Amino acid sequence: MGIYLNPGNHSFRQSVRSKIYVDKTGLIEHTNECLNTQDRFLCVSRPRRFGKTMALHMLAAYYSIGCDSKELFRGCQIESSPSFEEHRNKYDVIFLNMQQFLIEAKNQSVTEYLEQEVTEELLETFGSCTRNQNTGLAALLRRIYAKTGKQFIFLIDEWDCVMRERQESEAMQKQYLDFLRNLLKDQPYAALVYMTGILPVKKYGEHSALNMFWEYSMTGQKQLEEYTGFTESEVRELCRKFHMDFIETGSWYDGYRFLQFQHIYNPKSVVEAMHCGRLSSYWTSTETYDALKIYMDMDFDGLRQDIVKMLAGGQVRVNTCSFQNDMKHFKTKDDVLTLLIHLGYLGYDAAKTEAFIPNKEIRGEFENAMSTGGWNEIIRILKASEKLLEDTLAGNEQNAAKGLDQAHTEAASILTYNDENSLSCAIGLAYYSARQDYRLIRELPSGRGFADIVFLPLPHTGKPALVIELKYDKSAYAAIQQIKDRHYVQALSGYTGQILLVGISYDRRSKQHSCVIEKAEKDF
Repeated sequence: MGIYLNPGNHSFRQSVRSKIYVDKTGLIEHTNECLNTQDRFLCVSRPRRFGKTMALHMLAAYYSIGCDSKELFRGCQIESSPSFEEHRNKYDVIFLNMQQFLIEAKNQSVTEYLEQEVTEELLETFGSCTRNQNTGLAALLRRIYAKTGKQFIFLIDEWDCVMRERQESEAMQKQYLDFLRNLLKDQPYAALVYMTGILPVKKYGEHSALNMFWEYSMTGQKQLEEYTGFTESEVRELCRKFHMDFIETGSWYDGYRFLQFQHIYNPKSVVEAMHCGRLSSYWTSTETYDALKIYMDMDFDGLRQDIVKMLAGGQVRVNTCSFQNDMKHFKTKDDVLTLLIHLGYLGYDAAKTEAFIPNKEIRGEFENAMSTGGWNEIIRILKASEKLLEDTLAGNEQNAAKGLDQAHTEAASILTYNDENSLSCAIGLAYYSARQDYRLIRELPSGRGFADIVFLPLPHTGKPALVIELKYDKSAYAAIQQIKDRHYVQALSGYTGQILLVGISYDRRSKQHSCVIEKAEKDF
């Protein structure tokens, strides 16, 4: 067992023996399919806390020569795969943690230090294959392959740390990418390359130095969706085992959405919540809101408005294609939003090409980032939203209308009322505090149409559901009548608590809101 060559199964054994272990070994079946094919180069990017390193340790335990991991995988998904025995512990694995090399290189070139370290270990095992002890790493691996026919599996962790931590040194970035290209592309000794990071492969213009890689990112995980985080069924089982409320757990950590798996949960936060027996924000253990604030405050036209729309519970269109996959070059607000998707601060709806704030944990990070200045108007709206909700639940129509007027005045510098969609955004922001105890649903299909906004209470809150209809230059009574005529409350047929109907109207001439609140008589 080596440091870089065939590191063994110790790290994965620790994961399996942990109090909480969720089986993601099905990933191995996919990597087995990629072995020695044109698909053998995989770049899997996810945010911090999404199990990237654990997946690499699992692959190292499965493929590494020099250890027998059969018992370690007993009862796991991969054990039932026809390819399980075919490839288990049959390959020489080279495990490279780029963060480690970046830290330890100090004044030395990162790639030079990496070559020095890995070459030294390879020569201990394969020194008889070469007379030239000073050959480069790629040349040494080619000679080993020519002499022995041995292929290697490369597992590369934090591949993008040079892009993230050496943002100003483009020369270093280019040298690093050229090194990886020479080491991996078209090399017969590379049976599989699986590398992880936060960012997808770095692009220069429309092209990439590592264009042989298949990319699996937060904008499209393709076949790896199930292995990106915890799935709905996995979290449901954890909640049952640890006596936690599944719906409330979802409000905190769910929200990452892919084409097939519509509910992906932040795995590290779920694990910490289960361990502690408490739903809270665990994001700040690895991130600070200062990092988010830098990007929120960038001066791109429309960026602040989009952030406010997402805070209000909406989604915004984003073009993810122009992003250069680094943390320095931004040309448009779309580039900033795309980075926030890759960092995990935003979810992404690939079908609609829209971004959104995924859950309560991340909303808290946005609140923290706004609290240090520059977002004073929005902070005042958020603070006032609790009083607005109290007035609404108490049926105080006049005070609720005044609260909406105040929210509109505060948000006027960022949001403009020009149709019912923008009104919906502003109302969602005005009722921001409701999402502590409610799940916000926009355009909920019911009866003969869609309810504009529904607030469905989380379990154990004891609060009524709210069905809200919005009107622009029409009366609030007309909004209430539409809720009744189109039977919007039918959307809550499985809900047994009280329901309030809330009609809200905005008059462009007076620039004032009116509000009507009634208790629903269920018609289902």
